[in-house]
Amino acid sequence: MSDVRENLTYEKFGVAIRELAQTIADDGYQPDIILSIARGGVFVAGGLGYALDVKNLHLVNVEFYTGVGTTLDMPVMLAPVPNAIDFSDKKVLITDDVADTGKTLKLVHDFCLDTVAEVRSAVVYEKSHSLVKCEYVWKRTDDWINFPWSVDEPVVKRAGQVRDA
Repeated sequence: MSDVRENLTYEKFGVAIRELAQTIADDGYQPDIILSIARGGVFVAGGLGYALDVKNLHLVNVEFYTGVGTTLDMPVMLAPVPNAIDFSDKKVLITDDVADTGKTLKLVHDFCLDTVAEVRSAVVYEKSHSLVKCEYVWKRTDDWINFPWSVDEPVVKRAGQVRDA
């Protein structure tokens, strides 16, 4: 793995969200629900929710990364899992900070697929090797990304928690 990193600041993140929202709006997509993948997707969902005037935000917790460049074999949805019936016949926009392997996005996309009217994905970054090619991407890179919310050491260190994941 390369030591080269993409550095995203909070200021650049604000620009990224506005540009991503504009791309979605210009495409004519009007989601009824924004479904964020925690943890990084929560920031994206909040920003897009305001920019696209969508108040119906949902969250799904998925565990996959165990460290920089290390993962579980497959992503796992953690409880509480959203009730798919809440998404029936709705246009859903799945958000995450990065489509790296794409496995997490694919898990959440497949979870929605048979229930919703339409599902699309929006990410700040997409890697070239991602299994999922998102409809809305701010920037493509194959570098590891330093997100502003995960670069500083936690205020409280908890046993078993992984930084950068």
